[in-house]
Amino acid sequence: MSIRQQILSIAEKRILILDGAVGSLIQALNLGKICNDNLCRTNPQKIINIHNAYLEAGADIIETCSFNSTSVSLADYGLEHEAYEISTASARIARECADKYSTPDKPRFVAGSIGPTAKGASLYPDINNPGKRSIIWDELENAYYDNARGLLDGGADILIVETIFDTLNAKAAFFAISRLMEEQQIDIPVIVSVTISGEGGRLLSGQNLEAFVISVKHINPLAIGLNCSSGAEKLFPFVREISNIINDKKIPCLVIAYPNNGFPNSQGIYEETPEVMSNKIDAYFKEKLVNIIGGCCGTTPAHIETIAKKAADYSPREISHPGETQGIWLSGLEAHYIENIDTLPASILKIDAKDINEFRQALIDGEFENAADIARDIIDSGADILPIEIDDEKILNRFLDFALLDPYVSKVPFFLKSSNIKVLETGLKRLQGKALAGPIDNDNAKIIKRYGAYPVIGV
Repeated sequence: MSIRQQILSIAEKRILILDGAVGSLIQALNLGKICNDNLCRTNPQKIINIHNAYLEAGADIIETCSFNSTSVSLADYGLEHEAYEISTASARIARECADKYSTPDKPRFVAGSIGPTAKGASLYPDINNPGKRSIIWDELENAYYDNARGLLDGGADILIVETIFDTLNAKAAFFAISRLMEEQQIDIPVIVSVTISGEGGRLLSGQNLEAFVISVKHINPLAIGLNCSSGAEKLFPFVREISNIINDKKIPCLVIAYPNNGFPNSQGIYEETPEVMSNKIDAYFKEKLVNIIGGCCGTTPAHIETIAKKAADYSPREISHPGETQGIWLSGLEAHYIENIDTLPASILKIDAKDINEFRQALIDGEFENAADIARDIIDSGADILPIEIDDEKILNRFLDFALLDPYVSKVPFFLKSSNIKVLETGLKRLQGKALAGPIDNDNAKIIKRYGAYPVIGV
């Protein structure tokens, strides 16, 4: 039985328990300003003690101490060239601990933690310079590849792409993971966990939760859910929302939640007791919203033990079965449904031919800000999808600099129209939503799908 099958089998019977915070516990050790992840090499016993404490508390899944083990994040410590080695060490330690506590009745699993980095590929560091980026897709994808490869080589069962604040970063991680799956001919269960910004239920990069779920479902996730963001009480309505989205769209995956231990006080200390936090999480169980529960910032083994005992009294959320539909879901910052791909021309025909001609001419003339304004008018006139027909990578990139800066334009899905696969890839590396891309042949459809887009064959 595969790891995916084992976990799904358990999840049908009970709620699985994820561990809690690692960084908070390391901070409490007063080791000074260090790279937490590198402790797996320099002082592994500290990390072993944390893993063991969570396993003693009843955790079914423990996360590796590798949240910042990409070359992008490790550069802050001058360790960017050691990302693979640090990732491997973190997984090896967790693997040894999990194996020590595993029994036939209660197997323990290792989730390789893949953090978001502090840089967002969809974010604009300088709104006065739309072309400026703090990081681009290729940098992220290469960094995530080494991170994920190290975690798998060290013995991780699962990869958990977590604390996602920018869906484009996550898609770069998924692309790297897909590459590993193909190279190693394996199925890697992937858990996807998003963090929301403020009380509006959106990511920092602007997507709402429905658009986010649509954008990430191509990785065939083992679970989708939320972590960090806030305490259990404030996170509750968003856990309910994401559970409902997954149910409504009949996505056959688990729902995971691991909130913070409330909010830190003025000294940065999280004060909710295990009893207080578990009582707040009780609402998740009563509505059968989750299959996996754990804790994020400020949680301790005592919190996880108390939550685990409470979870044992409840039935898990029922896992959705895939539904049959002729339609497709697309997304920009918001979601859009097309009943049938054959209706796509009708969606495009909503756009006035004069507007489309002006739009194309503005692109050709290099008037990208004007082109973005025309695109806004096209959407304002009722277009559900923005078609962008261009065969020049540089022109497409420059237009997207301006178009994605405008949330009104970027709320809709884009249709990238080109027969040049390189042009399509250039555009897809910029879009955090689920786009249409084509026309292409069947050989290139697989590439388009790996970017999380919908391939349009020969149209």
